Amino acid sequence: MNPFSLEGRKGLVVGVANAQSIAWGCAQAFHAAGAELALTWFNDKARPHVEPLAQRVQASITQALDVEQPGQLEALFDTIAERWGRLDFVLHSIAFAPKDDLHGRVVDASREGFARAMDISCHSFARMARLAEPLMTGGGSLMTMSYVGAEEVIPHYGVMGPVKAALEASTRYLAAELGPQGIRVNAVSPGPLATRAASGIAHFDELLADAVRCAPLRRLVDLDDVGALCVFLASEGGRSITGSTLYVDAGYHIVG
Repeated sequence: MNPFSLEGRKGLVVGVANAQSIAWGCAQAFHAAGAELALTWFNDKARPHVEPLAQRVQASITQALDVEQPGQLEALFDTIAERWGRLDFVLHSIAFAPKDDLHGRVVDASREGFARAMDISCHSFARMARLAEPLMTGGGSLMTMSYVGAEEVIPHYGVMGPVKAALEASTRYLAAELGPQGIRVNAVSPGPLATRAASGIAHFDELLADAVRCAPLRRLVDLDDVGALCVFLASEGGRSITGSTLYVDAGYHIVG
């Protein structure tokens, strides 16, 4: 038996915006490993970009999901319960902060902007975990995306640093709470990737160049690197790993 096979498993991937999305790299890897997938798009504007990708991985459930819209997340999990009756893994790869708060100092972040960033980027993961729990009767794997800015001050990362720190802390608490049900919860921390979301960070090109210069492997990671790690975490190979933040960043996080 291949411990890294996802044959017969059903998973939800949230956060695909286009072919450069981290979530898309993971979706391709899950599909290649044999999983049946549910994919979401953010809104009608995003749908034409995501729907063809969903077709490429033969997603059997596709649906709009804006976690700020009341009832949409619950409706998605209702569809999964009705169509599949169970869920084996979830990939949460969404984050947002208002531009003014993201580009400014943390000390100047607005109350509203900070709260919105925390709700979309962190609390939505806890909400997904709560809805996934009754569908993971045989155990499961919950994964979310973090960044080294959660534990170190990264120039221009701003308010997302504290938000990602909260996400990593939430991962540990969710792992402790859901572990008795056989549900594993982990955060994945990739090195900088040239995604549409990352392009909103000021001076992002400098961040990419710094990663190449300082990472022990002297290179950036790519979507395939992240996807391979997430397949491992969703599979039997990762059955004893929970509550962790796993880095896939060419070693960048170890450098002082």
